[in-house]
Amino acid sequence: MSDQRRSREELSKLIREVGKEEFILEEMLRYGFWKGESLRELDAEIHRQEEIRRELETLRQQSLQLQDEQLLRQQSLKKRLEESRRKRQETKERRERERQERAEAWKQKKEKEIVYLGEAVSADLNNTQGNQEKLNSLGLPVCNTAEEIATAMGVTVGKLRFLAFNRNTSTVSHYIRFKMPKKTGGERIIFAPMPNLKQAQHWILENILQKLEIHDAAHGFRRERSIVTNATPHVGAEVIINFDLKDFFPSISYKRVKGLFRSFGYSGAAATIFALLCTAAEVEELELDGQNYYVAVGERHLPQGSPASPAISNLLCRRLDSRLTAMAEKLEFIYTRYADDLTFSVSGESRRYICNILRRTESIVIHEGFTINQEKTRILRKSSQQEVTGLVVNNKLSISKKTLNRFRATLYQIETEGLEGKHWGNSSNLIAAITGFANFVAMVNPEKGAEFLERIKRIKKKFRRNNIE
Repeated sequence: MSDQRRSREELSKLIREVGKEEFILEEMLRYGFWKGESLRELDAEIHRQEEIRRELETLRQQSLQLQDEQLLRQQSLKKRLEESRRKRQETKERRERERQERAEAWKQKKEKEIVYLGEAVSADLNNTQGNQEKLNSLGLPVCNTAEEIATAMGVTVGKLRFLAFNRNTSTVSHYIRFKMPKKTGGERIIFAPMPNLKQAQHWILENILQKLEIHDAAHGFRRERSIVTNATPHVGAEVIINFDLKDFFPSISYKRVKGLFRSFGYSGAAATIFALLCTAAEVEELELDGQNYYVAVGERHLPQGSPASPAISNLLCRRLDSRLTAMAEKLEFIYTRYADDLTFSVSGESRRYICNILRRTESIVIHEGFTINQEKTRILRKSSQQEVTGLVVNNKLSISKKTLNRFRATLYQIETEGLEGKHWGNSSNLIAAITGFANFVAMVNPEKGAEFLERIKRIKKKFRRNNIE
């Protein structure tokens, strides 16, 4: 071994190359500090320790690596959890945003559209395509969507939906229903619409129904037509035949009314809404837990009491009137209709066709969706009192003498005995009832009517003075 001194850099390099223990051993041997057999044992021990050190270092590195992997795994898991939470939050926010957007879109849609009006009546609400050319030719307002109808009526779409909705069970009713006795016996149900619905029905009447032509044979519910104009064509006829249509308004269903509006050129949606506004079902009123419920009984039909019902019935009867008029003219009869009263009259040789009129009228009426009330069919010959819609038509228009005498007697009793216990017709308002009948008489016979009106004027003055006293 050389005794030459080594620099610090050389020593550091040597230590790094052979290891610290190996370097010390070589230095001890070089300087003579170690002798004997134990040198090899020491050398072996040093080598063994060095191997152990290297193994420990390897294990330490592996341990660090494992610790790093676990840390990375934990970090990765944490990152995935954070990402999952972030995505869940984003999904939640997105769904909430979409829900709010759908709610807002639905709100806006409900403000402009009607997509549902109850069971069995909503199928056509998406059909907003009407026949604009036909509507224009008839002079009708072009309203084929709910929004257009609501705007024309001056209401919101929501209010229109409320008025038209077909409810089988409801806590509200758009009608006040009451019964009135018929002149011929029995009762009829009157549907008096509430103000909002009545306003909508008046709009339909004034803007649609009254703009359409009705057959000339129809005299009921028409301007400048009356029971007088209905009876006049039959004055002096040798034979009068009267028919009555059974359950006239109730037999006109919702589907027929909707079909009528469709025939004008309106879309399926508009026809549905108009038909629902103009029809109603009979209901039973029930109470449950202190709450009143209106339960629909039967199908929707034309209600008696609606301002639109008479005009709708006349329009639906146009084909009936046309067919019956054509048949009557062919057989040389005269035909008129006042609401549900059908009248035929004839003189001369054509009387032999009376059986034809009876048979063919029933056939046509049934084909047009109505039913004849057989109990009220009458054939009146000149030898007996002939009446058409309450007026005698034997030789001239007049009112039954029996009825006039009874009315005259009623007025006398009222003048002499007072109002108590007296009545006329089915009205509970006696003064209104006698005034109405006197006006009716004046329409047929102005002279007799003026006499009755003068007496009623005295009665009113007398009882007004008595009430003041």
